[in-house]
Amino acid sequence: MLIHPQFNPIALDLTRFGIPVQIHWYGITYLVAFGLFLWLARLRVRKPWFADAGWTARDVEDLLFFGVLGVVLGGRLGYVLFYKPAFYLANPLEIFSVWKGGMSFHGGLLGVTAAMALFGWLRKRSFWDVTDLIAPCVPTGLASGRIGNFINGELWGRFADPSLPWGMVFPQSGSPLPRHPSQLYEFGMEGVLLFALLWWYGSKPRWAGQVSGAFLMGYGCFRFIAEYFREPDSFLRDLPATTGLSMGQWLCVPMIVGGALVWAWATRRARPVGSTGARA
Repeated sequence: MLIHPQFNPIALDLTRFGIPVQIHWYGITYLVAFGLFLWLARLRVRKPWFADAGWTARDVEDLLFFGVLGVVLGGRLGYVLFYKPAFYLANPLEIFSVWKGGMSFHGGLLGVTAAMALFGWLRKRSFWDVTDLIAPCVPTGLASGRIGNFINGELWGRFADPSLPWGMVFPQSGSPLPRHPSQLYEFGMEGVLLFALLWWYGSKPRWAGQVSGAFLMGYGCFRFIAEYFREPDSFLRDLPATTGLSMGQWLCVPMIVGGALVWAWATRRARPVGSTGARA
């Protein structure tokens, strides 16, 4: 049985030197996520079918700007609407208290989707051409975020069998019993494994929409599995008992179904990404 190391959430405290700045590990994981996106997306635009369609490194930088706005605004609004609508309806000013926590991946996904649609409209590019470019570059950012969750000792897992070698006690949970380190499960599944699969799948020309559909299906399936090991939020603990699924799993169902429909539609429609008209 392991015990969570209880990391200091502040990675660098400059207040000791008279500088009013504290750099948190969570902020660093966001920077790592954005840096990985830039690097990977720049590699993607060098692919012949993207380069021939006119994609450049400058486009990647602009995509990151749009994506950051989508993540922050969509993630916060998603948490407000999906998880605690009654609380925020009664306390609307709390919506802006982002420093107190509360972000939703599914809301962030919707926000990024809207941002990419806006980018495509402004640049006169197909929505699917945009999302097929960025989809394989997203899981590394998710992996970085899960490391941040683990460092902060948040979003811990459900209780585990005491004999589980990697069962971990999270003192901040208020219980001395071992739990699943679900943050690391999600790091491995929706981060590393999903990245490997999508990077491989997207390494050859695909019909427009196929890579995006594969991302939706892949993330939805891996997150759905991880939810069996992740402790539900305290205000949603009755939901699995009454419906059989957690809120995270309910939000994954339309992702999986929608991803499958997008992939099937893209395969049947058979329109090449960009302008190459080729498919390996």
